[in-house]
Amino acid sequence: MAEDIVNNATEMLSFRLGGEEYALSILKVQEIRGYDAVTRIASAPEYLKGVVNLRGIIVPIVDMRIKFKVGEPTYDAFTVVIVLNIGGHTIGMVVDSVSDVVTLTPDQIKPAPDMGASVATEFLQGLGTVGERMLILLDIDKLLGSEEMGLLAASRAAA
Repeated sequence: MAEDIVNNATEMLSFRLGGEEYALSILKVQEIRGYDAVTRIASAPEYLKGVVNLRGIIVPIVDMRIKFKVGEPTYDAFTVVIVLNIGGHTIGMVVDSVSDVVTLTPDQIKPAPDMGASVATEFLQGLGTVGERMLILLDIDKLLGSEEMGLLAASRAAA
């Protein structure tokens, strides 16, 4: 997927977490929904809010605001869940708000800077610029598929 971004123009869904604007490939997005109550799972990490039943599919809901430590999350009319399809698995991602769909060309994308061991950049595809906006481009497959998150491994084991 990183090659797709470098070699071609690509459409990205931009969204806000705290004061920052992030983006991910629109091809991973199944739908965007308002935030609804979730069923909590005992002993789950704090960022895993729980699960919801989405038309007969049990979907884990991850609050990226908690995962990325970007302030105290509030749940209001603007809070949305981006429902993603990652490797055949459906996962919901809570964000502050969805901004828009942007098309980025290769010249608008710069590599993520190396910020040392204190900042995990392995989940970043780079930084995109649209006018005065700076978008942090997430490699959502790597992030949600990471061993640390444990989401895809857990759903594979249950299958």
